[in-house]
Amino acid sequence: MAPQAKVAGPASYFPSIEKTYGRPVAHWLALLDTVADRPHMAQVAFLKQDHGLGHGHANALVAYRRSQAGR
Repeated sequence: MAPQAKVAGPASYFPSIEKTYGRPVAHWLALLDTVADRPHMAQVAFLKQDHGLGHGHANALVAYRRSQAGR
């Protein structure tokens, strides 16, 4: 059995995000889909101001979602 690969990059924040805010990452990614037309930092601000996330967690979610969308 091969050892599990260590998660790197923005996804490495996901366990902490779920533990800290009590919602699955899918919830936060769905919220980001509602503001997909905004620039990166505006999306970060949306998560921070409207939903109480810390900067690092918000930035990680936005970076991850944008990388999935090819932006």
